[in-house]
Amino acid sequence: MERAPVIVHPPSPTGGLRGEILEGLARGPRDLVEFLRRAGLDEGVIDVDDSRLIEWRGSRADKWGSELC
Repeated sequence: MERAPVIVHPPSPTGGLRGEILEGLARGPRDLVEFLRRAGLDEGVIDVDDSRLIEWRGSRADKWGSELC
């Protein structure tokens, strides 16, 4: 079964619900920018190095594809 495109997590102890938008597999920065644009962000303000916008786990904005192995 595929996962839903939007996930809303249980309430946090400090209040609020955390949500995730699942768009697909980004093969590079352009894909990631497109996913964020589809989620409603203005393409002109998207910076994949901006830690306020994207939390990188296990990688960095400048590492893609076989560079991760």
